[in-house]
Amino acid sequence: MVFPRDAEEVAAALALCRAEGMPLTARGAGTSIAGNAVGSGVVLDFTRHMGRLRSLDPEARIATVEPGIVLDTLQRLAAPYGLRFGPDPSTHSRCTIGGMIGNNACGSRALAYGRTADNVLALDVLTGGGERLFTGRAPDRLSPGRGADGFSTGRDAHGFPAGRAADRSPTGRGAHGFPDEHGAGGLFTGRDADGAGRGADGSPTLIGLQRVVRDNLAVIRTELGRFRRQISGYSLEHLLPERGFDVAKAMVGTEGTWGVVLGAEVLLVEAPARTVLVVLGYRDMATAADAVPALLPHRPVAIEGIDARIVDVVRTRRGAGRVPPLPAGAGWLMVELGGDSEAELGSAAGALVTDSAADDSLVITNPAHAAAIWRIREDGAGLSARSAAGAPAHAGWEDAAVPPERLGAYLREFEALMIGHGLTGVPYGHFGDGCLHIRIDFPFDRADGAKVFRDFVFDTARLVASYGGSMSGEHGDGRARGELLPLMYSPAALSAFAAAKAVFDPGDVLNPGVIVRPAAVDADLRLQPPPPPVKGTAFSYPDDGGDLTAAVHRCTGVARCRSDIVDSGVVMCPSYLATRDEKDSTRGRARVLQEAVNGALPGGLRAPEVREVLDLCLSCKGCRSDCPTGVDMATYKAEVLHQTYRHRPRPAAHYTLGGLPRWARLAGLAPRAVNAMLGVRLIAAIAKRLGGIDHRRSLPSFAERPFRRRRPASAATGTGLNAGTGTSAGKGRGTGTGKGLSAGTGEEPGTGTGAGIGTGTSLSAGTRAEKGLSAGTSAGTETRVVLWADTFTDCFSPEIALAAVRVLNRAGIEVAVPRASLCCGLTWISTGQLDTARRRLRRTVDALARYAEEGTPIIALEPSCTAVLRSDAVDLLGGGDRAARLVAASVRTLAEFLTDLPGWTPPDLGGVEVLAQPHCHHHAIMGWETDRELLVRAGASVTSVGGCCGLAGNFGVERGHYEVSVAVAETQLLPAVRRAGKDTILLADGFSCRTQLDQLAGARAYHLAELLAGPPR
Repeated sequence: MVFPRDAEEVAAALALCRAEGMPLTARGAGTSIAGNAVGSGVVLDFTRHMGRLRSLDPEARIATVEPGIVLDTLQRLAAPYGLRFGPDPSTHSRCTIGGMIGNNACGSRALAYGRTADNVLALDVLTGGGERLFTGRAPDRLSPGRGADGFSTGRDAHGFPAGRAADRSPTGRGAHGFPDEHGAGGLFTGRDADGAGRGADGSPTLIGLQRVVRDNLAVIRTELGRFRRQISGYSLEHLLPERGFDVAKAMVGTEGTWGVVLGAEVLLVEAPARTVLVVLGYRDMATAADAVPALLPHRPVAIEGIDARIVDVVRTRRGAGRVPPLPAGAGWLMVELGGDSEAELGSAAGALVTDSAADDSLVITNPAHAAAIWRIREDGAGLSARSAAGAPAHAGWEDAAVPPERLGAYLREFEALMIGHGLTGVPYGHFGDGCLHIRIDFPFDRADGAKVFRDFVFDTARLVASYGGSMSGEHGDGRARGELLPLMYSPAALSAFAAAKAVFDPGDVLNPGVIVRPAAVDADLRLQPPPPPVKGTAFSYPDDGGDLTAAVHRCTGVARCRSDIVDSGVVMCPSYLATRDEKDSTRGRARVLQEAVNGALPGGLRAPEVREVLDLCLSCKGCRSDCPTGVDMATYKAEVLHQTYRHRPRPAAHYTLGGLPRWARLAGLAPRAVNAMLGVRLIAAIAKRLGGIDHRRSLPSFAERPFRRRRPASAATGTGLNAGTGTSAGKGRGTGTGKGLSAGTGEEPGTGTGAGIGTGTSLSAGTRAEKGLSAGTSAGTETRVVLWADTFTDCFSPEIALAAVRVLNRAGIEVAVPRASLCCGLTWISTGQLDTARRRLRRTVDALARYAEEGTPIIALEPSCTAVLRSDAVDLLGGGDRAARLVAASVRTLAEFLTDLPGWTPPDLGGVEVLAQPHCHHHAIMGWETDRELLVRAGASVTSVGGCCGLAGNFGVERGHYEVSVAVAETQLLPAVRRAGKDTILLADGFSCRTQLDQLAGARAYHLAELLAGPPR
């Protein structure tokens, strides 16, 4: 891997590869599906250093960019001017402009805005032969007296421009923003290895390319450019004389086989002022496709097709709540319209529905509803990585396209062909452009798997060719489809492709084997016998047949974990955002784990490479919900630590932080003495050193009276609970003053340590709140709940449990608190001590199952511990464990319980500004939307921070993780806190999140229970 910082380093790498005969492959985010960016030699990654916006001209609507700039970054920078880059593939959050140029990316809205080729004006390219070209065409910006193609107006007998390129721009820069020394705005000029500049007639590359076109005019005019999604092969039609010999556009889609892109000038388009999404329902997908030609005259921004199969996958794997309302039917078209006003859009939507012949329709103006439907479509590549039956589904034939007017007929024959071969998949696609995506459950685990694959691919390729289609509609041919090109093109066309490749890359150094001289479609399949399942796993992996090997192979490389998630509301992947190193992404970790379980990595799961890639995994579980393929790296990390250290010595932090509940219980015997000892700097330093704790971290204070001791014994059966505390905002272990809770709760502002105790009233569990109290009331029947006191709430933050009791009491709820200390084993899980965790969970689940059997709701307050009971407990104790399933179904967050409580009215939080940091496990397992909706219903103004706080339980406390922990916090949380107003209330239900805010920002954050009991004043 090479991470070039500038063009000179790229040139040096290419020169070395040319000298050594070593292949060179350029890549962006590495999201290519057809093997376009997989090379056997040097791989250039432009995302680390060459991802800048060089310039943006809003009046001309032109941006000059480096190849590594991420599409969403460009969109964000263009948005203030009402502009955007038109093409938008589903990987927009991580794909790069350079990568989009490589395979002529399109996306949903290419229907309105065109392909990447339609939006590229000029390219700065280093050819495989070492020549640097600045090439393109921009008719509206050419120097006076020149033709529309950038040459002088004279033309030769073949219609090609004659003469030299335009003179240099007097402004010091060419018409395309490149330095003027490159000549004529960068149009058709070259520079050889010694730096000497030449015009068009002096560039050996361009002279040779003109010769190729002259020799193949007839075949180029008749076989290429027949319809918009004809992506397979090279787009030599842009080089025709009547098209201005546009080399920049011709290079788009060459998949890195002609040259390495060093910079690009791209066209921006005006984003519509308003959009509306019209969803049309049909009896099946093919019928929906039949309707597309009638919709195209309405000039839609996008027409996407999905059917019941992908919707069912979302329901099954993400929950029914992730599927918004859809029109009746089993096949749907998602049609986006753009306009300047609601009235205009309303009229356009009505006309579209009239012409649609749909069985049912839904016009969606709510952005959140529309985004939820688009999310189904955008996650297609990941969601379709497993068939409906749960078998692995593969790429290889995922991107064919036919003219849109023939799509319905093609779909019917394609479905019949799949049935005939005994294959299934989850199709979806860009129906407005005739492009269909699908992953298919090829039986590569069978001896005849490769033959099944090859036979099907060739049969389907012939079918596509018979419809006048393209083997690829936007992903490119790569290493997966090159052998199929003879079914689509004549020998003369293939010869023209080879000749063009030879002009640009005579040594065949750039991405050899792609498009020209390809290997067989089944030559590079990974067909070794599947490795045996990892034995003795602690987790059950119910969705992967109980097999860790199958679980880690969920990753298909879609790379959402490399996304810049700022302001997106998602979590994955915080460590990658902090380091920008592929090994610290979910995909990077999955790849190493795949090699470990496949036997390719010496040492298997105990290999040092495995420890290295997992070291900076925060176990945030963000990938569990945010990864379209359902990777759960936190679980895999815990399993690997379990397999690695079981019955072996462990790192010190595993004993200290992993066993925190045990130490907290012991400290609870004399908390004042323990706090005083740990307040001595020398003792604290020794404790941190021996315990594997970073010296910059403060040790938390233990509560002077744990929650379970602040009640009479009868509270265990729900007959009474002693309440009333005083809280302070002291930072760390020191003393300080801060906001107390509002009057009426028995608490007063206090000064003291973070666990300071004040005086208060005694609340009997089950008493009804008086009507009119601002802390929330219920008109429903009195209900009994169990309040589970997890270790963190019980031993460090008892005031949160007491606040929850007050909220529940005022809602007329009888509260019972289990007498025993019931730990979920979270800290043992995160450190991979899974045998101990299972024992802890067994005891806790059995104790709580008694309440669940009675139908009593169990309220949990710490999100990470709640997530253990909702998810990990079933995986650790086994899917057949009835008690674990009962408890998982009965455990509720406070927000979930109150939201579902009949007649409950939230307190009045009008005028309260809330900045919330949802806990990662809350986001991943329970979802935080219920909390948001409750707060909004109460009248609060809510802003939530995406991403992880960076502490993540034991991670940010361990020695060696401090810098990354802080860097993670700086991606979103800390900047949001600094931007917040002085009266903004910080909301963080997670103990880790509150601790991180306290230690890094000196800020006091509150739990939802405290906010509902009485907002800080």
